[in-house]
Amino acid sequence: MKIGSIAKVIFSAAATGALILGVGKFRTEAQQEQPARPAVAAPVTDCFESREGYTARSRVENVVPEYGYPNIICSQTTGGVLWWGDPYDETIPIGDMPDIDDVTKGDYLTEDAVIKPREPQLTYFNMDPDKHCVMCHDGMTVPFPKDKKPRLITMHQDIVEDSMELMHGEGAIWCLDCHNATNRNTLIDHRGKEISFNQPQKLCGKCHGVEYRHWRMGIHGKRIGSWNAGGKKRWWLCTECHNPHTVQINRFRPLKPEPAPVLPKGMKNAAHESVHAPSAGGHGEATPAATH
Repeated sequence: MKIGSIAKVIFSAAATGALILGVGKFRTEAQQEQPARPAVAAPVTDCFESREGYTARSRVENVVPEYGYPNIICSQTTGGVLWWGDPYDETIPIGDMPDIDDVTKGDYLTEDAVIKPREPQLTYFNMDPDKHCVMCHDGMTVPFPKDKKPRLITMHQDIVEDSMELMHGEGAIWCLDCHNATNRNTLIDHRGKEISFNQPQKLCGKCHGVEYRHWRMGIHGKRIGSWNAGGKKRWWLCTECHNPHTVQINRFRPLKPEPAPVLPKGMKNAAHESVHAPSAGGHGEATPAATH
């Protein structure tokens, strides 16, 4: 090959390479100049019921064919369940409770009061469908403790990370003040009476008397259902809102409220609600009128 031909080939290759590099640089600069597109978050369709991470209960949105709408509605801001089908689904009677001489008599004496049982939602309780916790805590596999003095526990650290730093009672109580030492399938009160995991209010009320009375009267906690006297109501239990193992650092984590509803067409503000303010003879708090 002649020297001139070789020079032409080299020049042609160099020019092609420069052209490719130039196009690549142009594309890179053009991409950098384009504004970044905001990431679109996937809609929340798998949401939790009760306290996130404490129970295995989760619910997934799915459309019920005969109704044509989801039987589960998930909050897009909190990831919690806003609503699901029948509020009485999987409920059981609240059971007996000690008499309290208040004006309401606890309501449950005169109405159909139901709860969601806690036992089916407890992970360790259901590792054996028959023996439950006694599968391990039978006195042999795990010996019964000689006393209830605090000690370091190497198991269940997902529930209580450090058993010597139990976050309940500020050091006044420990695990075996609430958990039955010889029958781990039940709780136990200060008098040695066994209490079902489905009725934690019986145990919590031993120390938290004021809250217990308020809960029974409907001031504390949550209920849904019939407004009619004697009607059916679903009651929320203590441990559905409060984690007894971390209560000192997380007494109650309320769900973030949903945005205010859109005002009806033609309504510019909600000033009419000011009639509920104390200054107007109402019973609510005096707050500025909401505008949208």
